[in-house]
Amino acid sequence: MPQAVYHAQRMRGGAQSHLMFCDDGCFYVVKFQNNPQHVRVLANEMLANSLAEYIGLPVPRFAPVEVRGELIEVTPELHFERVRGRVACAPGRHFGSRLPVDATREPIYDFVPDQTLALLANREAFIGMLLFDQWTCNADARQAVFLRSAADSSRYQALMIDQGFCFNDGEWSFPDSPLRGLYPRLVVYQGVTGWDSFEPWMSRLREMEWSQARRFAAGIPLAWYEANDEALERLMDTLDRRRARLPELIEAVRRCSKNPFPNWRPEAVGCRL
Repeated sequence: MPQAVYHAQRMRGGAQSHLMFCDDGCFYVVKFQNNPQHVRVLANEMLANSLAEYIGLPVPRFAPVEVRGELIEVTPELHFERVRGRVACAPGRHFGSRLPVDATREPIYDFVPDQTLALLANREAFIGMLLFDQWTCNADARQAVFLRSAADSSRYQALMIDQGFCFNDGEWSFPDSPLRGLYPRLVVYQGVTGWDSFEPWMSRLREMEWSQARRFAAGIPLAWYEANDEALERLMDTLDRRRARLPELIEAVRRCSKNPFPNWRPEAVGCRL
């Protein structure tokens, strides 16, 4: 388990994460157990990232990160801003999302122009991630960062970040909405022409061995979901059942007011179940 060595910077976002350098030589964006959102966002991150990676979507590597009380005591930046004042980050084991590059040498962007989005080395990953976000009921808009492609340095590739609001944040419920998980800049969906555009992720989700998904869930630290095994079991059962509803969920997105798939061919309306 990586151990935090020093604090690098505060991050934007409701969870008020912190960028930490760890003793394995990597930087991690760390979400703390006592973050202002919910402790379950750590469990959500671990489970959703595991599932997304398993079906071939580009998500960050992750690990539990140990942050010692001694480091927090000598690092005034390690706190949360709350309505009633500052609260120190808690020591212990927290969720760490590893940066894929050396943050001191290589840039990562959270915004690129539309023309760059249209030419991403892995633009199709946004299509797979929309399917994933609908399945997991991500209550947040899709977030991504961009870095140079390892295969072609002249192009950028997307990395899908921040899965903390999957499963409807700390509620672990599934109130469906066709707008859930949409990336705000719809140019990334111009390649959607029909149901074949959602492959191979549709097939991988529907056919995955569910015992593997349960192994991912079993690896979540108890403190990250308040040791509520019954709630975790219900979550996994619901996710399993929702796999049969993937075509229905995408059809609702296709028909929504935003019209995210302008190039959908009329002959592609019927899904092969």
